[in-house]
Amino acid sequence: MMTMRSLWHRAALRLALILGAALAFPAWAVNDLKGGPAVNQFNLHPPASAIADDQQWLHNYMLVICTVIFIAVFGVMFYSIFKHRRSKGAKAANFHESTTVEIAWTIVPFIIVILMALPATRVVVAMKDTSSADLTIKVTGIQWKWGYDYLKGEGEGIGFVSTLDPVQREMSNAGKPEGDDYLLRVDNPLIVPVDKKVRLITTANDVIHAFYVPSLGVQETALPGFVRDAWFRAEKVGSYYGQCSQLCGKEHSYMPIHVKVLSQADYTAWVDGKKKEAAAKADDPNKVWDLAALQARGEAVYTANCQVCHQANGKGGNGVFPLDASPVVLDTDKTRQVHVLLNGRNLMPAWKQLSDTEIAAVVTYTKNHWSNATGQVVQPTEVASARK
Repeated sequence: MMTMRSLWHRAALRLALILGAALAFPAWAVNDLKGGPAVNQFNLHPPASAIADDQQWLHNYMLVICTVIFIAVFGVMFYSIFKHRRSKGAKAANFHESTTVEIAWTIVPFIIVILMALPATRVVVAMKDTSSADLTIKVTGIQWKWGYDYLKGEGEGIGFVSTLDPVQREMSNAGKPEGDDYLLRVDNPLIVPVDKKVRLITTANDVIHAFYVPSLGVQETALPGFVRDAWFRAEKVGSYYGQCSQLCGKEHSYMPIHVKVLSQADYTAWVDGKKKEAAAKADDPNKVWDLAALQARGEAVYTANCQVCHQANGKGGNGVFPLDASPVVLDTDKTRQVHVLLNGRNLMPAWKQLSDTEIAAVVTYTKNHWSNATGQVVQPTEVASARK
């Protein structure tokens, strides 16, 4: 029979082995990410806009006031306890009211509130002043990606979806993080010009999300069925990172934000390039496609939008249903899969933002890829009919 001493010895030995294994595990070498989080970060992100600078100043100002109040209140309390303790023979005073004390505890908090309210009001009012914007962008939260549509200003008409880089997702699935921008790298960053007021109109397709980029001083909730707005003016060229700050489901941690600020000349060149790219991709909605052309187009759509969850092999995983040998994909009723893309299903978000041709292409691709060999072709006109 084991003694208590031997039990403690065994438990200590087991703990030592666990700690030794943890310490022996190779550490992930990571550095500060410019425009994003830093190693052992103590302060807020370095501000890259005037509004972010004001927010950081207000934070420090309020912290100083709260610290002074804390020291004063607890200082008086501990002094009173020590100075008037019973062991020194102190006797409690017997009084019912003190006009001086009542005036003091009314005036002093009033002054403190004024000192805190005035600068806070100035900053909050400035944060909500979205007038006279140079550029207006609609930001749509989608489980689990961001949609950007340029509504007004240079770049009007441009729209795209920003998704976590597939390589980053594979790193996460394998448990092998790498790079200073781990889980912050996206395929299509939000591009804006430097020193221009950018108004963001936020909404969501499904659940509540929140657009948050600390360095630019912008955080706004994205609510389904509602629109809210915020703004920023980036003062420095560079990349700035954020994340959805509202718990929005199982893929919440895979919903990063990358804002890339360019010089005016570079931004103009980017806009021109995107418009030429859009013109080249413009499709005739009544065009009849053959199987090979749809598969080639569908592969590009799948890689850009679907692969991050369903994987390159179509096997899914982590709660995502597989497309390879899926009953929905193999069903002779092609509209079943089209409706899933248009309306979503369970963890699958709606993909109405894709064009009729893109949906037709990706459905055709999945129906004729991996072990799927249905020979079925979905035309854009069929998707257009399903939208009605």
